[in-house]
Amino acid sequence: MRRLTMAAALALAGITLMGAAGAAGAATGPAHIPAACSTVWGSGNKSVTESDYKTLKNIRTGQDTCYDRMVFDTTGPTGKLGYHVGYVDEFHQDGSGELIPVSGGAILQIFVSAPSYAPATGEQTYPGKAGQPLPGVKITGYRTFKDTRFGASFEGQTQIGLGVRAKLPFRVLQSGDKLIVDVAHTW
Repeated sequence: MRRLTMAAALALAGITLMGAAGAAGAATGPAHIPAACSTVWGSGNKSVTESDYKTLKNIRTGQDTCYDRMVFDTTGPTGKLGYHVGYVDEFHQDGSGELIPVSGGAILQIFVSAPSYAPATGEQTYPGKAGQPLPGVKITGYRTFKDTRFGASFEGQTQIGLGVRAKLPFRVLQSGDKLIVDVAHTW
């Protein structure tokens, strides 16, 4: 009986660690199939105003069984990374106010407190162009993500428009120098 209990405990620990590893890294495909997907995240605005200085170096996406994921890779010291993420009716470029069309049933506006340029030199660290899809980000075949648009990098923050299938629950996580935005596939 004791051997069975020890084996069961080890198996359960392995499953728990696999689930935690899948949640912390960028999703690249279904790592595991959960019994049910959580939808407790809500769809209200999420913000952190305190921030350590970082610059944006890359944006990438991935898929999981329960959500689509966008990851913002930054440089600089680890610590809090400021952000504001919320649904908007229209996507307007920060600074100019120019309307940027974004496809999908809803638009998630993401502000990350990390400019896409080095403030000291003005050198570009992420090659986004206003109104254009995010460079290198391919979302064809994604269940929830439908469109990406670069808004601006203005006054120390970068703005992204993420077109999603519908106004769905989302969460924002930070892991080291990465900001992670997950949007659930369903309620």
